[in-house]
Amino acid sequence: MNVRETDLPGIGKKFQVTTRGGDKLIIIIHDDGRREMYHFEYDDPDESISMITMDDDEARIIAAIVGGMTYVPKALEKVDMAFDELIIEWYKLDNSYAAIGKSIGELNVRQNSGAMIIAVVENHKKHVNPGPDFVIPSESTLVVVGEREQQKSFKQILLNGSG
Repeated sequence: MNVRETDLPGIGKKFQVTTRGGDKLIIIIHDDGRREMYHFEYDDPDESISMITMDDDEARIIAAIVGGMTYVPKALEKVDMAFDELIIEWYKLDNSYAAIGKSIGELNVRQNSGAMIIAVVENHKKHVNPGPDFVIPSESTLVVVGEREQQKSFKQILLNGSG
């Protein structure tokens, strides 16, 4: 999906959405809270085939429905149950973290926190499922999975350089 955002001075904002399937939708959010949505012809992306106007309350209700707040499809319910309390966090590291320069094994991340580093991103390079010998680099982002308490323990390991 591709989303382009444009300021409309004196009016509000315009969002142009092109879905993976090639559908084009334009959403205009007016400064007064009104929303306009335009759906375009698939074969002629300049030809609007439908338009709807909503006030702020209506738009929020529609957003809740589309976003799955009022109904979760059965397939997604199973995924939610499987992950239940698990949280994925992204930690952007700078030189202030004591864990930098130490290996995952040296920090005993899993033993000391229960959390698991599932990826490290540095300088446009991805390391998926890094092993215990992987040394944590500065200016990188760690992707970590664990429950809330495990994430808190992991953050302390990052800050202190030990469990």
